[in-house]
Amino acid sequence: MEEEKKRPKQQEIEVPFWLALLPLIFMVAAMAVTIIIFEGSPHIPLLLGTTIAVIIAWRLGYRWHMIEEGAYKGIRLALPALVIIIMVGMIIASWIGGGIVATMIYYGLKIITPSLFLVTICLICALVAGAIGSSWSTMGTVGIAGMGIGASMGIPAAMVAGAVISGSYFGDKMSPLSDTTNLAAGVTNTNLFVHIRHMIYTTIPGMIIALGVYFFLGRQFAGNSIDSENINTILASLEENFVISPWLLLVPLAVIVLVMKKVPALPALGIGIVLGWLCHILIQGGSVAEAVNALHDGYVITSGNEVVDSLFNRGGIDSMMFVISLTIFAMTFGGVLEHTGMLKSIVTKILMLAKTAGSLIAATVASAFLTNVTASEQYISILLPGRMYARAYQDQGLHSKNLSRALEDGGTITSPFVPWNTCGVFILATLAVHPFAYAPYAVLNYSVPLIAILMAFLGWKVEFMTDEEMQKLKDREARMEMESQQEPV
Repeated sequence: MEEEKKRPKQQEIEVPFWLALLPLIFMVAAMAVTIIIFEGSPHIPLLLGTTIAVIIAWRLGYRWHMIEEGAYKGIRLALPALVIIIMVGMIIASWIGGGIVATMIYYGLKIITPSLFLVTICLICALVAGAIGSSWSTMGTVGIAGMGIGASMGIPAAMVAGAVISGSYFGDKMSPLSDTTNLAAGVTNTNLFVHIRHMIYTTIPGMIIALGVYFFLGRQFAGNSIDSENINTILASLEENFVISPWLLLVPLAVIVLVMKKVPALPALGIGIVLGWLCHILIQGGSVAEAVNALHDGYVITSGNEVVDSLFNRGGIDSMMFVISLTIFAMTFGGVLEHTGMLKSIVTKILMLAKTAGSLIAATVASAFLTNVTASEQYISILLPGRMYARAYQDQGLHSKNLSRALEDGGTITSPFVPWNTCGVFILATLAVHPFAYAPYAVLNYSVPLIAILMAFLGWKVEFMTDEEMQKLKDREARMEMESQQEPV
């Protein structure tokens, strides 16, 4: 008992601002070297940052069991998101195997017209990214094809790349299959579909602005001819390898209806998995063994068409392990920083300038973009600010969906603008256009953050928690506090 009395409590230890910054500085420096120079993954830099935070906390007087509990608490916060991410891997595999994604892409490619090429390629990329939940896969397949078609029409590569990026990030951002969308919802403890619905208010206006710009820019190319060989090759490959039917579109429609009926994310995704799995067997003619294995290993196809193979060889539980492990590392880092008062010290300084709801949301958007610049990794721009500002949003009574939307508006969507960010590097390697060249034409990606900041200061669609929601949050925190007080075994 005497030993327990000597143990310091978290609130009893004040962490100096400069000392609280050290783990972040070390993590960012290590992240830059690892990603830009070594072309490695961000896991080890996060582990280094966590180690520095642990050493500082220990030197300040925290006992190991308190530091360890902070790490576990951070991981526990991400568990709902991790479960959904696993299910997303399965739904991607089942929808690809069931021919659902192929059907959506097939009919999307059918609508290309020369006079509206920039508008059309943006919409197609949005459709494909929404169907598969990945901007990278969309840009690496449909985007590449679009670049070739645009070049054959004499459209500048930077314009085409901007339209491809805008469409791909719109679909990725609004897709329940997207890892970044699930991360933003999970790290803020926001219902996935509530998060997506709240993003409509900033993302749809951004898309409308982008399409308007592409329509205006595309008028000068209205008389150009189109080389349809690439498109016809892809369409033929899809017809050869999948049963294409508009009836298959009923599967995503069913999930959309469930979402509109406010069915929770797990049951809605589960039904989508079952329907896709049945389509794989009953419509596409796959064996039960192939359909089962695809749910874990991902769908595998060898069509002979490089674009089709790159687009459809994906999905499954195994494909999500990178994101899951990265989330665990990042939440461990954030959990230690939060539980030892370091995040509080940092955020307190920031909140001296962000005292209103509008300025807090604007600060979140800016911080997410700054994390993209400094940490060079899109996922970190969601995970780190998500933990930094969670308490500030709660203290102001703001609903967590404001935070989750701000993370996506400032983090997910701005990553292509940073040449040394993993997204900027990928796009340069894939579309062969430098970020500084396509930046003026990636209209969605810079209009959405500006719209988000403007809406925040105007107080439009800034939503607060109800009394019931406030009580649920307090009850949840009380349960977690009781768990953290239990003596570790």
